[in-house]
Amino acid sequence: MSKKVLIVTTNYRGEEGSGFEETGVYLEEFAVPYLVFKDTGYDVTVASPKGGLSPVDEKSMSCSNPMEWDECIKILRETTRLSEVDYKAYDALYIPGGHGPMFDLAQDLLLKEVVEYFYEHGKVISAVCHGPAGLILAKDKKGDSILKGKKVTSFTNKEEHIGKTDEIVPFLLETKLRELGARFEDSEPWSEHVCVDSKILTGQNLQSALLLAEKVIAELD
Repeated sequence: MSKKVLIVTTNYRGEEGSGFEETGVYLEEFAVPYLVFKDTGYDVTVASPKGGLSPVDEKSMSCSNPMEWDECIKILRETTRLSEVDYKAYDALYIPGGHGPMFDLAQDLLLKEVVEYFYEHGKVISAVCHGPAGLILAKDKKGDSILKGKKVTSFTNKEEHIGKTDEIVPFLLETKLRELGARFEDSEPWSEHVCVDSKILTGQNLQSALLLAEKVIAELD
């Protein structure tokens, strides 16, 4: 039987006064791993907390994007509601970034339940850029963060500062991961960087999406 991958993405599209009037999922961070997983023959489900539209960050839309990504945009318009997914049937979890996850996935209690189940059962947990925000609520049986003592990366404080978003995000993800006890590792801003530790795989930014997907496949195979 083919492996099953659950992709959980954001429903947050921004709101007036939030500092992010227009945001969502960063297209490349969804499309590249999604297509790699599909091309590998995996059974992929795309879900979000509310189901339906997972907005695409307009800054990730470009006429230079590959045509295959257009199909991915259509998939993001009709995501499955996470509560309707039998998450225990999946082999791997993947959470793409964009600033959207900082507003909804970071505080979603069902996603917390999903992540904890994957962790307790030794399944692959992966996230890129701001996607690790979806991991911050999850705890192990002792009540510690599942990220405590783990090598982890994400969009960095330095990258947030360069992008002039460090003053408007709800929290700084690198700082939060360090507070949870993660052994945070970073590379130069916008360079490819992936951490792998105990079935938890994280990528620093959009440039890391392809390598992260390849690492997920290596773990599953």
